[in-house]
Amino acid sequence: MPANLETSSVLARLREFDPEAVEDAQVFRDELTIFIPRGRLLAVADFLRDDPHLSFKYLSDVTAVDRYPNEPRFETVYHLYSLETGERLRLKARLPGDEATVDSMVPIWPGAEAFECEVYDLFGIHFEGHPDLHRMLLPDDWEGYPLRKDYPTEGYR
Repeated sequence: MPANLETSSVLARLREFDPEAVEDAQVFRDELTIFIPRGRLLAVADFLRDDPHLSFKYLSDVTAVDRYPNEPRFETVYHLYSLETGERLRLKARLPGDEATVDSMVPIWPGAEAFECEVYDLFGIHFEGHPDLHRMLLPDDWEGYPLRKDYPTEGYR
């Protein structure tokens, strides 16, 4: 079903839950994206998972975007799916480049653990409360984060 900001039940229920939880919302190619303040991300995720009308219990991916040289520099991106309603949702939280830290979603969706390690490894974004945040693709002594836009194309080595 095509997403529409005016008729989105997800957006309406989220605004009812917390009127300040939505920084921005947009529809692109019939997919709804909601921008959440990073300080409210855990509470919003918990609500989206547990609300019986929404039931976003499946986290299919966590990734990030580097908007360098713009600020806020980073966006964390969470792709959600509701098995009950068949709706898809993309949550985003904007993070400044000098403080690229956000709460871990592992308490809400345990499957976020490996995704967050991957984002940490490639972008350098820290996930507060993650049970074992570590590099998983690159060696522990690797310098820098290769998916950052200011990472040298030849690497540091």
